[in-house]
Order: sequence, then structure tokens, then C-alpha cells
Amino acid sequence: MTRAEAVPETVTVHVPFRLVKRGGRKEMQLPDGAYGHSKMDNTLVKALARAFRWKRMLESGEFTTVAELAEREGIAPSYMTRVLRLTLLSPDIVGAILDGVQVSELTLGQLLEPFPMDWRRQLA
Repeated sequence: MTRAEAVPETVTVHVPFRLVKRGGRKEMQLPDGAYGHSKMDNTLVKALARAFRWKRMLESGEFTTVAELAEREGIAPSYMTRVLRLTLLSPDIVGAILDGVQVSELTLGQLLEPFPMDWRRQLA
């Protein structure tokens, strides 16, 4: 076939999706049941990493109080305590975030809100 020849058939593919804003950037959101490749949310992963690092630093005795560690990190103690709470998330939720298969609407702001300590209730 040369460039001058017409294409005998045209195939049109319709992909249902919508654009949503997440953290100041636009993302494509597929409809329920549609399969898309997993996408790790770097903001959530970074927050989890910080939470577990800070917890380890407190448990090791490197820092004796949250206030002392927060001062060293240059952040507000209230923010640090909210991030530290992420260490109490269900292992299933933590795993989903690290695997990039968490609920697409999940944001760090939502995770920093109070949540139940019972892992089963967190998954509901």
C-alpha cells in the first residue's frame, strides 16, 4: 500500500474516561471495572515512608518526643502526629498503596483525617 491509496477500513476505538484533578495535576480516571495499569501515588508512598521512618526514630530512642523530632525535621508537631498515625493503617491498605492499586480517589488529605483503629473497619 502506498501513501496515495485510501485506507480500506477505518477503525474507531472509544475509550470511556474522565479527567480529574489530583494534587494540582490532571489524571485520567477509568470507569469502574476497567483495567488500567497500576499507578503508584508518590505522595502517599512518601508519606508512608516518612511515617515509618519517624516511628523507627522515636522507638529507637534517637528522639525522645514528637516535638523534638518535629523541630529537627522542621515541621509542625501536629502535622507529624497526623502522619505518624499512618503507621496504624491496615497492612492491606499499606500494601495497596505501595503496589499502586489503592482506590484511585484516595488522597493524603483523606488519610490524615482520623480513621478507626480496627483494621477491618478501615477496609469497609
